[in-house]
Amino acid sequence: MNIDVISFDEKGLVPAIVQDVQSKEVLTLAYMNKESLQKTLETKETWFWSRSRQELWHKGATSGNTQTIVDVKYDCDADSIVVLVEPKGPACHTGTYSCFSESLVQPSDESGTGDRFAIINELEALIAKREAERPEGSYTTYLFTEGVDKILKKVGEEASEVIIASKNRAQEELKWEVADLLFHLLVLLREQNLPLDEVLHVLKERR
Repeated sequence: MNIDVISFDEKGLVPAIVQDVQSKEVLTLAYMNKESLQKTLETKETWFWSRSRQELWHKGATSGNTQTIVDVKYDCDADSIVVLVEPKGPACHTGTYSCFSESLVQPSDESGTGDRFAIINELEALIAKREAERPEGSYTTYLFTEGVDKILKKVGEEASEVIIASKNRAQEELKWEVADLLFHLLVLLREQNLPLDEVLHVLKERR
């Protein structure tokens, strides 16, 4: 990217929206100046300009919660950017996966209408949150802590359960086993840093 195309404001800053490349969750909103943007592109990790401290700061320099750059995009006016990252831990200083964890809008009642795959998006985001925050007592935390071998074992077990339920024509059991398999596959994709979108893209290409 030629950063000269970016329109920095009168203070020499541009807002940077940081987004998880896999879950698509917005992690934080920060600001970059020309130097921090240049360092971000050079080091492949996020650097920002602290408006309160009036200095550059490298995300994760002290906490270890760095953000690896996948892409940096700018809008039609070139006065704001979106930074797509692979986060290594929580994005927020409070220890949460995203700085945007509170909502002003109450969730609507489930009516069975709307996006029938919305739960997949929600689950993908929740798995990303669990990986970043690692809350005690969470089964998803357990899987990430144990590592890829445990996750693969669970994928294999659930696939076998799907086969058995199908052979037995047990639809009630089958729906539960398929749900378990889908969950563990999403955990595996997260562990492998492979966005679900890339899998869906393969399906589209095969269509």
